[in-house]
Amino acid sequence: MRVGIGYDVHAFDESRPLVLGGVTIENAPGLAGWSDADALTHAVTDAILGAAGLGDLGTHFGAEQVAEGVSSLELLAGTSKMLADKGFRLVNVDAVVAIQEVRMSPYRDLMAARLADALGVDAGAISVKATTTDRLGFVGQGEGISCVAVALIEEPRG
Repeated sequence: MRVGIGYDVHAFDESRPLVLGGVTIENAPGLAGWSDADALTHAVTDAILGAAGLGDLGTHFGAEQVAEGVSSLELLAGTSKMLADKGFRLVNVDAVVAIQEVRMSPYRDLMAARLADALGVDAGAISVKATTTDRLGFVGQGEGISCVAVALIEEPRG
């Protein structure tokens, strides 16, 4: 077994929609960044790449390779293919979104399902949680969000 950790931070950008885990959340400020700026999916992708020793998101899907607005779920699906090509198998992902004002509970199951679909695994292998920072730091002050994810993968057999 191998473990990887992914972490991503994005500032809010009122001109864009908020996309987390492939789900568009209405009536919330979006995030600044390339692709669709989906910080949750970026953290999950980095965790998986790290567990497999395959570098990070920017190595494979940097701004010069990916158009702004492209779905981060496409990048995650590409990562899943890289993982399979190397003989690894994803066991599970556990992720946390730190966001102050937006309630995540109505979206968590759908986020897990979308992430699982992109990865080709059962939704039960994906856990998405949310927290606030009790108004501390940039997240608590409403300047942006942070996401952390941990991925467990199984090494190739034989």
